[in-house]
Amino acid sequence: MSENVGLQYALWDIITKTPASIRLMDVKEVLKFADEIVFNKTGKHLDDLEQAILRGVWQGHKYSKIAEDFYCTEGHVRDVACELWKMVSDVLGEELNKSNFRATVERWGFSNVTSNFGKNFVRINNIKVCGENLQSKDSAQDRSHQTRNPFSARNRVSVDEAPDITAFYGRTEELTKLEKWIVKERCRLVALLGISGIGKTALALQLVKQIQDKFEYVIWRSLRFYPSLQAIQKNLIQVLSNQNQIELPVSLDEQRSHLIDYLRNHRCLIIFDDVQTILSKGQLAGNYRPEYEDYGTLFRLVGEYPHDSCLVLNSWEPPREIAALRDENAPVRSLHLEGLGVAACEIFTQKGLFEEDKWESLINTYRGNPLWLKIVATMIQELFMGRVSKFLEYDTLILNEDLKFILHQQFNRLSELEKQVIFRVANEMKPVSISQLRENIQLSPSELFNAIQSLGRRSLLEKQEQDKETLFAVQPIVKEYVKNGYHNRKG
Repeated sequence: MSENVGLQYALWDIITKTPASIRLMDVKEVLKFADEIVFNKTGKHLDDLEQAILRGVWQGHKYSKIAEDFYCTEGHVRDVACELWKMVSDVLGEELNKSNFRATVERWGFSNVTSNFGKNFVRINNIKVCGENLQSKDSAQDRSHQTRNPFSARNRVSVDEAPDITAFYGRTEELTKLEKWIVKERCRLVALLGISGIGKTALALQLVKQIQDKFEYVIWRSLRFYPSLQAIQKNLIQVLSNQNQIELPVSLDEQRSHLIDYLRNHRCLIIFDDVQTILSKGQLAGNYRPEYEDYGTLFRLVGEYPHDSCLVLNSWEPPREIAALRDENAPVRSLHLEGLGVAACEIFTQKGLFEEDKWESLINTYRGNPLWLKIVATMIQELFMGRVSKFLEYDTLILNEDLKFILHQQFNRLSELEKQVIFRVANEMKPVSISQLRENIQLSPSELFNAIQSLGRRSLLEKQEQDKETLFAVQPIVKEYVKNGYHNRKG
């Protein structure tokens, strides 16, 4: 007698000897029993989507409703359901599908197996039907470990390239806005923008932890080491196809077409970190390095083509496709990160600074930039034993070598037009208007407008309104950097 046939007879014997009055159809018991079948056949428990499918079908819901509730595509639900029905059918030796699932379960009376036997279990060949708890001690520990892992969304996560950032400060409003854009409004392309150190990567990591369960796949890729588009596309397709070795077309366009198909058929969250590395230096913001223009085509297609996935770009400056496609009502959005407010005080607490009444001055001077504040707080701790007032006795804004190096990386990307404009603005005592700049800089209106717009996209100019006129200024730390000529020094 085969194992499957033996299982049928044994189950039927158990069920027929159980009074009909206690054979109540309880979806929780059905899920337990199905979980045990899947675990004994595959060594894995039902994942969240498989449970949602069984629960939804039991309650008479269509696949489209299950997909909507689970924030994924109907096609993906159908694919997972097909595999699930086949798996259970193989064990039971009887064809099971969406149409006959409930009728079959009610006929067999599965739910009484656990309710009738309480904490005991019945072993049928190698399959154990448990009473109160289907998990073994080891498997429970394994799943507990998965719960502690912030990136464990149904084993379809690839975030090895994500940095290990343990500290996160504030940003509640930004997280709420991003979740609304991505989860509820189904934005396809979102850019997190801001100057170096402002906290883009930390925010993206926190966002992933918060919304990962809404996606079938979560993938984090860093562009820091200039990967070619071909390498990135191949890697993404391998992850999304669950195949380490896959034969891909040679053409980049055909590879992109494959990738877009996966984004349509699966709800994916993909994060590209350090996007500025594939953008050109010495030109206005948003232009690509010569060998990386094809990334722009990918970004444009992701933003324009209909799908339920989302690509998040972390960058010092927006790629030009973001500026062209973004709109508050469009599926392409950008979030420009400002500095931290009172949440920055936690940095000072962790660094062991004293005199809390002086902390606001530091936050304002360094514009709430988390990295800049950490550098300054470290200096205060090392040189002044954590006493902020001693540091503030020196009127000159202090730029140590760490801060100079960070700003040099930023300034090293500027075009000559931008350098002219920011040097002029930095040397003004007060915020300056476009008309005032025109008087002091020998640039055409087109050149001046482009330079100002580009500097704004790089987060190097601050805007303020006064008497219905827009004025421009630079942050104190940037002003100090420019006025002291650090931008002209090598290294």
